[in-house]
Amino acid sequence: MDPKKKKDSPELTRFSPFPDEVLEGVLSLVKSHRDRSSVSLVCKDWYHAERWTRSRVFIGNCYSVSPEIVARRFPGIRSVTLKGKPRFSDFNLVPENWGADIHQWLVVFAGAYPFLEELRLKRMTVTDESLEFLATSFPNFKALSLLSCDGFSTDGLAAIATHCKNLTELDIQENGMEDNGGGWLSCFPENFTSLEVLNFASLHSDVSFDALERLVTRCRSLRLQRLLVRAPQLTELGTGNFEQELTPSHSELRTAFSNCKNLHTLSGLWDATSLFLPLLYPACASLNFLNLSYAFLQGGELAKLLVHCPNLHRLWVLDTVEDKGLEAIGSSCPLLEELRVFPAYPYDMDMNHGVTELGFIAVSHGCRQLHYVLYFCRQMTNAAVATVVQNCPDFTHFRLCIMSPRQPDYLTYEPMDEGFGAVVKTCTKLQRLAVSGLLTDLTFEYIGQYAKNLETLSVAFAGNSDWGMQCVLAGCPKLRKLEIRDCPFGNEALLSGLEKYESMRSLWMSACNVTMNACRKLAREMPRLNVEVIRDDESDDSQADKVYVYRSVAGPRRDAPPFVLTL
Repeated sequence: MDPKKKKDSPELTRFSPFPDEVLEGVLSLVKSHRDRSSVSLVCKDWYHAERWTRSRVFIGNCYSVSPEIVARRFPGIRSVTLKGKPRFSDFNLVPENWGADIHQWLVVFAGAYPFLEELRLKRMTVTDESLEFLATSFPNFKALSLLSCDGFSTDGLAAIATHCKNLTELDIQENGMEDNGGGWLSCFPENFTSLEVLNFASLHSDVSFDALERLVTRCRSLRLQRLLVRAPQLTELGTGNFEQELTPSHSELRTAFSNCKNLHTLSGLWDATSLFLPLLYPACASLNFLNLSYAFLQGGELAKLLVHCPNLHRLWVLDTVEDKGLEAIGSSCPLLEELRVFPAYPYDMDMNHGVTELGFIAVSHGCRQLHYVLYFCRQMTNAAVATVVQNCPDFTHFRLCIMSPRQPDYLTYEPMDEGFGAVVKTCTKLQRLAVSGLLTDLTFEYIGQYAKNLETLSVAFAGNSDWGMQCVLAGCPKLRKLEIRDCPFGNEALLSGLEKYESMRSLWMSACNVTMNACRKLAREMPRLNVEVIRDDESDDSQADKVYVYRSVAGPRRDAPPFVLTL
């Protein structure tokens, strides 16, 4: 028990069947955020024991709670994971300056958690000033991860490098940041030796190789994701660009990769060609994650590489591999659990290449342990989807994105209802589903009837009427996030979820048939929900073009810009 807590405090006066030390010892073994939250609901003694022993907190929506409430609830936090903007911000549906600024959180944490060691942010706004404040306010700070964040530059990274003397991890991925050059790497002090993980693969400017080499030499535990020759102890590697004039000789690279016997993650390979791929083969035997989402590989090139990767569990590729590449996955990766196929040219609808239902089926035949798929394609059939889930019934995440809106089964011209019906009927463990193609309300009837473990549903350009959304809200007891865009769902659908929304994390509806009056009614009848309407210059005053609904114990947010109306 925390020594600062008085033993005669009211929270300990109740009799507990377990001594404090035993209960806290047991709770220290519970790592899952969800399990710990369940523990805190058992009784007051367990609530307080969980409160004092919690060292990590996950907040899926930065506006669902205030930093002050978090600090009062959990006095001993050392690690914070925080998510900000709705996921549809990835598709430019959330305006700039919408919010999700980290700075106020840092100000509160500086007073409540001066011992904070780890901060992981996703879709948050982070300024250089915030990064400098972070670097100078937490003397024991060790790990920073920024994913899909914006607002900062490499000057902020320089502040982190300069002041965080105990830093072990710096992970910067897919951020909307200003790249002022690679000089920030020189800001690590000469006596700095603690770094273990460094990932700045999304930065494109040249870096000082000498500074990088010195950093690797000093940090003996470094699993650096941009350097190879000096670090045969690598377990994770992101290669960056393969450019002829910048790349070491073939013999040097071959020797370096041959020495990497423990490599389990390989990513990057930007602009890699068949000239360089054979150099990777000696390091592939132990790989379990291969991220080729920036490598424009052809199917034959991928096939030759995968022969050397018998232990792959996770694979990300571009659709340039086409069906031939997916056939190679099916024949070479029997242990595969996660597959993501991204579009190389997502906005060029005239492109004829890519992957089809044939490649999807080939993967499912050979990868029977597959449980996570994200699949972008330009054509699909109901029969193919049914075959895939029959071969792989243990899907927990099924995200099929047919890139042309309202695209039917291209062979029968029927809606894709039966395909997604097969998914929810067959995959009883399904937690996340993204649907696409031509879909009627029948798809949502199937979802409401069969998807009893579904937690996240993403819908675009689908449905006939309010009935579709009503079926989902009424039939999915574990639903936590519902994301809808460009669908005919309207007021009746929105208001059918009055009792449901308080048990969900959030609802997003954009370009649907929702009015301001319906949003006001929702806000009146459910005061513990934050109902926000995002307006733009062309918005009809009576229509709610973008609606974001979420539960919050903090009330309406205090930093809403003028174009966000909180009802």
